[in-house]
Amino acid sequence: MLELRHLRTLQALRYHGSLVAAANELNLTPSAISHQLKELEHWYDVDIVNRRSRPVQFSTIGQRLLQLADDILPQVQLTQSDITRIVHGQTGRIILSSECHSCFDWLMPLLNQYRLNYPDVDLDFASAFEVNPHELLQNGEFDLLITADPIALKGIEYFPIFEYESRLVLAHTHALARKNDITLQDLCDETLITYPVDKHRLDIMAHIFIPANVQPKHIRTTELTQMLIQLVASGRGISALPDWVVNEYEQKGWVTSRRFAFVAEHGLRRTLYAGYRTEDKPKEYFAGFLQQLEKFSKKRDSYYD
Repeated sequence: MLELRHLRTLQALRYHGSLVAAANELNLTPSAISHQLKELEHWYDVDIVNRRSRPVQFSTIGQRLLQLADDILPQVQLTQSDITRIVHGQTGRIILSSECHSCFDWLMPLLNQYRLNYPDVDLDFASAFEVNPHELLQNGEFDLLITADPIALKGIEYFPIFEYESRLVLAHTHALARKNDITLQDLCDETLITYPVDKHRLDIMAHIFIPANVQPKHIRTTELTQMLIQLVASGRGISALPDWVVNEYEQKGWVTSRRFAFVAEHGLRRTLYAGYRTEDKPKEYFAGFLQQLEKFSKKRDSYYD
């Protein structure tokens, strides 16, 4: 019966040209190599190599078996390596979901760095912004959720990534941009431009309008942050965005921002979390992703200190 050890022996013979050298590479004796050749010749009833030639010469059948070895052994090695990585948690798949439309600004560079460290891990995103993302995370629909609203659920843990300030975004020409003390009533008279998600998942709605039991005059939605900024800049309404998003467009001179000072002295401050299933934490590739988040968090905190 042809076995992988026979194919490895034939490759070693071709490379070294003698039974002695091939035996040394394979940690066998020359007689063990000779015995393997006799096994093959007995099974196929034909000579495999010419032992008298220096280096050894392969018969037509021997050449065909070498071709098989060249085809099979690399695949065997690759499969063994894959199995080792799987067993040791070095390969897998992480599906991410986010309640924050603008998180991709800082998340994508982080993912690119993670891919360099874990090239065998597939990273993917949930197809859409879900209605009940925390429950879907718990049920295994995806593996990691970026959220500002950690909900206590069995088997779910949350890692605080960083704190941010949600800021009021205005056109330079907007009347509120020239007002020192902006009030809640000022906002009620405006069109709010925001993302098309449930209002309870929007900072300005969940923590300003809804608690006061009031609404903006109108609500206009867009899925793209750049389009949202363009609408605000052209005077079509106001918006609220995380400070890291606002800073970029303020530096470009497109819009201006103000603190929600009537909410608290330091404005409307929130914490962004990464939610995940506790059972995934021991997996090496998943623990590596959490470590990447932790490094990012510390680096960001030191930058803003």
